Amino acid sequence: MSDTPGKQQNTAAFYGQAVASFAVAMAATAIGIYQLSADAWVRGFLAVAVLYLVTSAFTLAKVIRDRQEGAGAAPAYTPFEKH
Repeated sequence: MSDTPGKQQNTAAFYGQAVASFAVAMAATAIGIYQLSADAWVRGFLAVAVLYLVTSAFTLAKVIRDRQEGAGAAPAYTPFEKH
């Protein structure tokens, strides 16, 4: 096993599985909301809530990835740290 630093690459199968999983989850949720026996405004509210949840999850994943990629760079500024 090598300890050389480098950027890890995901395999095409892992990428495909992640995309397929996301597509199935979104489709199942959309079908579930559509088939729900409730007023249209309730289904609309749930649809908007799901879209908000998805966009915030993508943003959180990006922030975490950016923080991890920047961990080897210069230390972050911490205004309350004593020197």
